Amino acid sequence: MTDLLDNLADSTEQIRSHSSEVLKVLCTPGFAARWLLPRLPRFRHSEAVRLRIADGAPSTDFNSNDADVVIKWRDDPQDGVAVWPFLTSARTPVAAPGFAGRHCIVHPKDLLGVTLFRDQTDDMWPKWFEAAGVVGTASAEGPHYPNCEYATTAAEAGLGVALAYDAVIRDTLSEGRLVRLFEPETPPFTIYAIACDGRRSDDKVISAFRDWLLAETRADGTLPDMASVETVSMH
Repeated sequence: MTDLLDNLADSTEQIRSHSSEVLKVLCTPGFAARWLLPRLPRFRHSEAVRLRIADGAPSTDFNSNDADVVIKWRDDPQDGVAVWPFLTSARTPVAAPGFAGRHCIVHPKDLLGVTLFRDQTDDMWPKWFEAAGVVGTASAEGPHYPNCEYATTAAEAGLGVALAYDAVIRDTLSEGRLVRLFEPETPPFTIYAIACDGRRSDDKVISAFRDWLLAETRADGTLPDMASVETVSMH
């Protein structure tokens, strides 16, 4: 996790400029490092982006979070906040290169005998084993992490198997830092949405960033079906 944060800091410095239009984007370190930063040079206003990295779930209280845009988990509506779902993903088991060979993993059922990393709030291993046709239940013992990024980083270090979000780790897979173990995956669902103060939903820089994110996931085939629909509740 330390290397991930160091790389994130270095990459963030590379996109800083003296632009008069600044867009402060609050998100998690895992999303920033694995998904956003590798793509950000394609955003035509990338020089305006200033990343704010959340410690835990990013706050959508725009009165106190020092952000113009938040990349929030899921797409539930919130009072006074405009929300656009933009990224959907299935989950798939991943491990460091060579891990499967060292642990004789050749069939999905073999995962029942190795260390599986779990999310504290959204453990989907039972759904994955069901999708893979495995009869039996993995032990609930073992490492539990507060979010999927810790689990993915631990898997990258060769410590076990993570059930990662395919849409987020594609670059990590292509770089060979992780390998996908099996084809079965959980059903896809919306994992991230763009959020801003509902009163600023027509701001030109926010709109440009939103439209770029939607275009990126549309090109990847990871755009939710209803991503063009803004959900906002104003009270």
